[in-house]
Amino acid sequence: MKPQKSHTYNNMPLPTTITPPSLCPAPIFPPNHPHFLPRNQFPPRPIFHRPRMATLSGFIAGSQLVGSSGSGGGGDNEARTLIEYVGGGGVDVGDDLVLLIHHLQYACKKIAALVASPFNSTLGKHTGFAAGTGGSAGGSGRDAPKPLDIVSNEIILSSLRSSGKVAVMASEEDDTPTWIRDDGPFVVVTDPLDGSRNIDASIPTGTIFGIYRRLEELDHLPTEEKALLNSLQTGTRLVASGYVLYSSATIFCTSFGSGTHAFTLDHSTGDFILTHPSLKIPSRGQIYSVNDARYFDWPDGLRLYIDTVRQGKGRYPKKYSARYICSLVADFHRTLLYGGVTMNPRDHLRLVYEANPLSFLVEQAGGKGSDGKNRILSIQPVKLHQRLPLFLGSCEDMEELESYGNVQQKVNPGYEV
Repeated sequence: MKPQKSHTYNNMPLPTTITPPSLCPAPIFPPNHPHFLPRNQFPPRPIFHRPRMATLSGFIAGSQLVGSSGSGGGGDNEARTLIEYVGGGGVDVGDDLVLLIHHLQYACKKIAALVASPFNSTLGKHTGFAAGTGGSAGGSGRDAPKPLDIVSNEIILSSLRSSGKVAVMASEEDDTPTWIRDDGPFVVVTDPLDGSRNIDASIPTGTIFGIYRRLEELDHLPTEEKALLNSLQTGTRLVASGYVLYSSATIFCTSFGSGTHAFTLDHSTGDFILTHPSLKIPSRGQIYSVNDARYFDWPDGLRLYIDTVRQGKGRYPKKYSARYICSLVADFHRTLLYGGVTMNPRDHLRLVYEANPLSFLVEQAGGKGSDGKNRILSIQPVKLHQRLPLFLGSCEDMEELESYGNVQQKVNPGYEV
């Protein structure tokens, strides 16, 4: 069987090969799967189905998926998809936001397939960027983009344009926000592919996003000005936020202001299935996540806190363990499930499209997000790529950490990760 011709994305070759039919995996995008089902075609009640899912460690098996006891004989064995959930089966977020979420989850499925592709390593040969390039992009405060960052950014931007519901997108990969359309009701801020430097080592990566409403009172301003000001809203104004984890499973975790919920991609149907409704972070964990190779650069308060909890001499009389992946989405996802605290004590993570969306999620799950002194969601951004320390985790762990006072690292001796 002859190989197919190479395809391109933005003039970048993306070669593919044909797999013998007997070895073909179930498609991520099923044949004839509509790009979007109009709201007026949704049934009054979501139609539940029982997807075929493998049991994954730490996740709910297919036979235990969450459903509605009122949906028929299946009871709790019936499953809800992400689109069914936001379309009224769990929360009713309105037609416009349902459409936006549909296009966003579609983009994330494409990124998941790209990240897992054996050909993603060839992208660097066709972009002008060398894989592994460090440092910052110009003077904007952005990290230098990797090839997959650029492609992921384009995938998300294309999907948001197609939705017709987004006025402006602000991304880690762009120096300034991109104005999309004047009548779009929403603003999207995003880190399209967090942890992309880990891909060659097959370490988990993720997409982070936050959604705001467009500030109509700014409509009279010049495009560049209103694009920036719409993107610099405080986290307290978030309508929704989420992350997508690309790992052994692809997890879409989101909140619309009424709890945090996680959906797992079923490759046999192409749907995100509700597997973790109303996630609650434990009030205290037994894990801290930080790059403690930088221990001697830390302030006294942070060193004392870490020394105390790992000896079991803190408020919780058990020794803490360290778990650090160096992928923000992966470290945060584990913390959300098991409790504890994940942190970067130096001015490194971005307030607008990393700290705010994740702090919104952890608060909706019963935890806290802080810069070591202040609630993240209350901080007014002044620059698109503004950096700050970030601490996320269980309430009791966060309160104990902050009680040590000096936990923000202000000495930054100049390292890339």
